[in-house]
Amino acid sequence: MKKVITYGTYDLLHEGHIRLLKRAKALGDWLIVGVTNDNFDRERGKLNVRNNVLERVEAVKATGLADQIVIEDYMGQKIDDILKYEVDIFAIGSDWEGKFDYLGEFCEVVYLPRTEGISSTMLRAETEKEIRIGVVGCGRIAQRFVPEATKVERAVVAGYYDTDRAAAERLAEESGVGNVYDSYEELVAAVDAIYIATPHLSHYEQSRYALEQGKHTLCETPLVLCREQAEELFALAKSKGVVLLEANKTAFCPAFTHLITLIKSGLIGDVVGVDASESKLWSEEKLRRELDPEMAGGSLYEMGSYPLLPIMKLLGTGYENINIYSRLNDNSVDVYTRGIMLYPNAVASFQLGLGVKTEGNLVISGTQGYAYVPSPWWKTDYFELRYEDQNRNKKYFYSWDEPGLRYEIREFLSCIVNGRIRSSRLTPEESIAMAGVMSQFAERKNLFEI
Repeated sequence: MKKVITYGTYDLLHEGHIRLLKRAKALGDWLIVGVTNDNFDRERGKLNVRNNVLERVEAVKATGLADQIVIEDYMGQKIDDILKYEVDIFAIGSDWEGKFDYLGEFCEVVYLPRTEGISSTMLRAETEKEIRIGVVGCGRIAQRFVPEATKVERAVVAGYYDTDRAAAERLAEESGVGNVYDSYEELVAAVDAIYIATPHLSHYEQSRYALEQGKHTLCETPLVLCREQAEELFALAKSKGVVLLEANKTAFCPAFTHLITLIKSGLIGDVVGVDASESKLWSEEKLRRELDPEMAGGSLYEMGSYPLLPIMKLLGTGYENINIYSRLNDNSVDVYTRGIMLYPNAVASFQLGLGVKTEGNLVISGTQGYAYVPSPWWKTDYFELRYEDQNRNKKYFYSWDEPGLRYEIREFLSCIVNGRIRSSRLTPEESIAMAGVMSQFAERKNLFEI
């Protein structure tokens, strides 16, 4: 049997792709199609917002031309696949002429003629409309957000508003794009979507107004600090048919997403424990806002949604009880908080510190093994699956594009473009449950001072 392998992104699958697959299939008896993962756009500098890897795999499968489909996850995989599947011919489009000659050491390399006059790039240009984003709050996070938006297809920062107009003007001047508006209402009216990067206590009112105006809304984490407010906002977004997404960058990071998928597939057995930590050992001067009780300061409000994320993703939102242990400063702001969450068949814990340092790792315990993600786990680029038999241990490496906001922007725009008002990577139910933890802390329920 003569085996042929070819690779592609297959985004916006079109006649050109199909003709290329037919030509590849005609070279042998068995066609293996490699579909590149969701990071394929890195090389051309833009993150795709249309079809994710599972959708692209299904599209290739639907052609009926592939005898076998594999996902290309890492550099150098082509050689591994050729050896693993005993491939006879590597086939690729002629626009890659000469680029894969090095594979000739392992199999025959064939460059196939492309279909003239059609490409995914052309289709995107013809069919995709830019999404104009307005930024409210022009401080530290927004200054990272604006350049990150340039890395995502269709994202255009079109305007800014800040109560400190000078801050908005500086950001507009530094970025070279977008207009400065005199009011939040004017900004909302001028754009398709809003990114909210203001202090925590402004999130509810600003999100509600944007949603009422029918604008897609990406709000910095924590979305709100009250469960009822979170429920109200998501219900409003649903009624308006628009996207509301909490901007938790870790939730949309490729490596973290893959970690969750592997764990849910049972590679470490049943999950019985999740332990996550995060801390910042900054001076009180640098942590002025973060420790200000009038601005909802404190370690739980500031960072709590990050360690709660893997807990909610793996154990669900149906926890039975939470006990919270906090060290409060003279202003009754928690500088250190530890939470113990009880589930029907598992237990989870989280540690948070502002001005208190703890090991910032993530450990997921299972009945067959465990996952270890070293500090800073919330910027996941490496993790291990470990077992009793150490010969089974496996390490996974990924790229993390600092500061990582492009991942949340991509997911936000992908939801808009593809008509999805909810994301599976951070669901409304998960955001609501996180807000519920904040509510419990505010009510001092099951809170023990240390």
